[in-house]
Amino acid sequence: MLTSTAAGCSREPALYRLVEARRLSADLLVRFTKGSDAANRAVMADTDDASAAFAREAEQAAQDVQGNADALKPILLDLGFAEETRLLEEFGRRFDEYRALDRTILALAVENTNIKAQRLSFEAAQDSADAFKVAVEVLIPSSGAPNHWQIRALAMTALADVREIQVLQARHIAQPDDAVMTRLEERMATAERGVRGALDALQPAVRPSSASRIVAATASLDAFMKVNAEIVPLSRRNSNVRSLALTSNQKGKLTNACEATLRDLRDALEKRTIGGTR
Repeated sequence: MLTSTAAGCSREPALYRLVEARRLSADLLVRFTKGSDAANRAVMADTDDASAAFAREAEQAAQDVQGNADALKPILLDLGFAEETRLLEEFGRRFDEYRALDRTILALAVENTNIKAQRLSFEAAQDSADAFKVAVEVLIPSSGAPNHWQIRALAMTALADVREIQVLQARHIAQPDDAVMTRLEERMATAERGVRGALDALQPAVRPSSASRIVAATASLDAFMKVNAEIVPLSRRNSNVRSLALTSNQKGKLTNACEATLRDLRDALEKRTIGGTR
């Protein structure tokens, strides 16, 4: 028995229904491709606003695709196009799977946690590390001082450990593996202990007049580690890395399958004649 929509279709001339079916199938492919491209741009966007805008565009395109598919189905049934109906149903099953995955990807993409972590590393963490560098370098006495090399070695050790943490931040942000991130965090903790140990050793080595500079260096280190404590959980969330991996792997296969089915549907309808023969 025909649905009310299909019954309405049956009152239209067969040629009109065939032309409308061709239009809807062609539009399906265009809208699906548009939505897939918008979702990909959401994953690649480097700001929250851009990611959110592309995600909305992708969701709207998905709704349009579903609307076109819903409008096309009763027309195909009314025309008695069994093969085209089968292709549309096949697309529908694949599109449901595609859409569920796409929602997961877009939810991750708009979080932008890796990008936020990277921005913190490049800006706030870099500023604190640079302030630390200035603070420890001024502790080094002239080359003629009796303990010049001792203080210089301790200051450079402290600075090298801070730079090591910066390098580890970059690796952590790009790392998709939780176990590897854990090892990187352990190395960060080891480097931090190295910095603080060097500062403790500098305290009795420098002149009393330089005590305030030790305090300044410690404050810069504390600020740096506070930013690091913000970076690590953002990096752990890995929303950009995960959304990109899902897009490149699972979604790519679903997208190709959906597009192939839509092309087959479009081509099948193009071969139809008014009488329903090929």
